[in-house]
Amino acid sequence: MKNLFKKLITTHPNLGFSIARLTLGLVIFPHGAQKLLGLFGGYGYSGTMESLTTQMGLPSIVAFSVIMIEFFGSISLVLGLFSRFWAMSLAGMFTGIIITTQLEHGFFMNWYGNQAGEGYEYSLLIIGLALSVLLNGSGKWSIDSIILKNK
Repeated sequence: MKNLFKKLITTHPNLGFSIARLTLGLVIFPHGAQKLLGLFGGYGYSGTMESLTTQMGLPSIVAFSVIMIEFFGSISLVLGLFSRFWAMSLAGMFTGIIITTQLEHGFFMNWYGNQAGEGYEYSLLIIGLALSVLLNGSGKWSIDSIILKNK
């Protein structure tokens, strides 16, 4: 168990990995804040749960997980706390989004509103950043690196 924890927080002290982690966390945070808190024009927790379960047909546990991953995962990524775990969670979530809702609409996002839905280009960028964090860790200036130094 101790070895697994060490693998989870081990990171390369590289500025580039920090940039990937911070970018991922900062881009996802507003989406999580919309879903959980109703900020930035979002529906908040109740409205998002209603939308994800009734309109999109997701099971309650999946809808709940989406909200928690986007909100708490983004904050943890910005702080560099258990970044590998949150990056894996985001990569899995966005892979599911591509497969279930975006693949049929092609690559490009729906910039001009002339498609039936969104393409997967944004999700692919999120997955790429998440895989970088998953493989390399939190980078410099992270809580993970502080914990690792104190072990």
